[in-house]
Amino acid sequence: MNNTLYNTSVKCVRDTSVTAVVFPILYSILFVVALILNSLAAWIFFNIRSTSTFVVFLKNVVVADLLMTLTIPLRVLSDAGVGSPELRAFHCRYSAVLFYITMYISILLLGLISLDRYLKIVRPFGKCALQRVHVGQVLSAAVWVVMLSLALPNVILSNQPPRISGGKMKCTSMKSKAGLLWHEGFNYFCQVVFWGTLALMVVCYTFISKKVYESYKASKSRSQAASRRTKAKVFVVVGVFFICFAPFHFTRVPYTLTQTRSTESHCRAQNALYIAKETTLWLSGTNVCLDPLIYVFLCKVFRKRLTATLCRKPLPKGTMESPTASSSQLEMSHK
Repeated sequence: MNNTLYNTSVKCVRDTSVTAVVFPILYSILFVVALILNSLAAWIFFNIRSTSTFVVFLKNVVVADLLMTLTIPLRVLSDAGVGSPELRAFHCRYSAVLFYITMYISILLLGLISLDRYLKIVRPFGKCALQRVHVGQVLSAAVWVVMLSLALPNVILSNQPPRISGGKMKCTSMKSKAGLLWHEGFNYFCQVVFWGTLALMVVCYTFISKKVYESYKASKSRSQAASRRTKAKVFVVVGVFFICFAPFHFTRVPYTLTQTRSTESHCRAQNALYIAKETTLWLSGTNVCLDPLIYVFLCKVFRKRLTATLCRKPLPKGTMESPTASSSQLEMSHK
């Protein structure tokens, strides 16, 4: 059984005739755009003091997105078949693991941001430990430590000599028997992380939308227009999150099973799953370009700093988040 488990990853010759051309181009475009946007976002955020948990979480998202962006060139070279087998092996063992783990770190941080917005808008006058800056820093550090620790066995257990099949090398061919089992289990864990975070975001932003609508209605403002604006912002956050990540998580489990277990599926079906996985993975990667747009929508400090930077004007005073701002003033938080 163990031999069957191990040999599954090299039994079917992978057809990369399309992926070796299309995806290097798509990832190259993604890298250029993401590097520009996230470098600018990092420069702006690290010139802003961490006076709130919201800013702390956003700074950590920027770091995760930048690290994910920096792994893309190796993926391009690997997918295009450029470079030595050692480069492909390095990508499989280190770069690809970092790509995935930073994606899930970003997902968890976006979940924490949603919870933070819920606490600040729906319960603005309640005292909660989660709203303290140092707690936000501890939570962010915990996310990094836990996720990197769980990813480490994927590096350590990828200790087998690379196997070439049909002139191509599969990353799973480098994994030991224990490595394949950990790889499968870790993917199930990541499914829980994604769907749990999505559920949290939907609940939090639903209550936020309701609270803001009630606030506008109580102040006799144009509640219908306010409701539309709020729903639009909810759609931006939850919609981008779902569109980027959900297709990949629908595809990931069946694809992983073809890597780690003996299946009766035809090789053509395995190749179809591979192409589906690669397509949806690229779609997930586009999140590193869309996160900066979320910063603009949700973070007033970021928006003002960005405007001042682009217009080469000094930042006006009093643009930092006010800890005493009411929920109606914050609207969807930092409108």
